[in-house]
Formats: sequence, C-alpha cells, structure tokens
Amino acid sequence: MTTLAVTLISVTGTLGGTLGGAVLSQRASRAEAAEQNRRVDREQELARAEQALQGKRDLYARLNTAARAYRIAGQDSIRASERGERLDPALLDATKEAWAEQYSQAQMALTKGVLEVASAVNRSLQVGYSVVKQLASTPDGAYEWAKAWFSGPLSDGVYLLRVTLRHDLGVEMEPHFEQTRTQMLAALDSARSNLERLLATERAPRRRT
Repeated sequence: MTTLAVTLISVTGTLGGTLGGAVLSQRASRAEAAEQNRRVDREQELARAEQALQGKRDLYARLNTAARAYRIAGQDSIRASERGERLDPALLDATKEAWAEQYSQAQMALTKGVLEVASAVNRSLQVGYSVVKQLASTPDGAYEWAKAWFSGPLSDGVYLLRVTLRHDLGVEMEPHFEQTRTQMLAALDSARSNLERLLATERAPRRRT
C-alpha cells in the first residue's frame, strides 16, 4: 500500500507538473502574441502618423510654391507693362489657377491659425491680380504703388505664410510667433484695405472739370 501510494503521488505530481507547465506555456504564448499584436499596432500607428505628416509637408510645400509663383508672375507682369512690353496674360492666369487649386485643397486640412494666414494671403493675391489687370487703364503713377504692393505688403504676406507653415510643422519655432503673426496679419489687412480703396477710386468715373 505504501509503495502504491508513493507511485500514485509520483504520477500525480508528474501529471500536475506537465499540465501546469502546459498552462504556463500557453499563457506565455498568449502574452507574447498579445505583445506582438501591440507592437504591430504601434508600428502601424507610427506609419500612419508619418504618412499623414508627409502628406502635410507635401501640401504645405505646394501651397508655398504656388503663392511665390503667383506673386513673382504679378511682379513680372508689372515690370513688362511698365517697359511697354506685352507679357502673355496666360502666364499670370496659370499661376493664379495653380494657387487657387492648392488653396482649395488646403482649406480642408489647415488648422484655424494657419488658415487665417492663408486666407489673408489669398485675398492679398487677388487684389494683386486686380492691380495688374487694371494697370492699362490707370495713370502712370499706378506702376509705383503696384510695385510697392508686390514688393512690400504682399511679399511680407507670402513670407508670413511660409513661416506659419514651417511653424505648424515644427520646423521653425519662434518664441513670440503668435504676437508676430497677429501684427503682420493686421499690417497686411490694413495695406490691402488701402489698396482696395485706391483701386475703387481709380475705377470710379472721374468728374469732368
């Protein structure tokens, strides 16, 4: 009886150890699988975030390029007109359309602060386009304020857009950026309003003396 009892205890212990080991092995396998799944999820999340960031970089680059090209085309048109040369209007119109397309796409993705700057630049570029188109029917002095607009406020606006985009991407972090942005936006809006009033005055029929 003693021998039988010892044998049963040994067998039970062996089976228990085997079963216990199997359970622990299964738990370890499940834990390893769960950790692997979490690791895959993190990698996929990082990949999606990087893809989204790259898409944002690409959008910002196209928006910045389109704004600069539009402004430069306007400047070239003014200089050519002042020299009496005829510049193909399709060149300016092409840059205008390219900007409009990029701005339209950006409106769906930009944060509030960035959109505020982009919208101000959009309005300023539109005024610049009106300036160029109106040169032929305005006095000679119009060339001076047209050039001043493109090289001054509008140039500052396009610069502000670039800095704002870089700030939003975390590429360029200016400690007092918000204050600077607010001041430059106010200056741009004021200059644009003055130019719009000037354009409206030029469009109005002159009184006969």
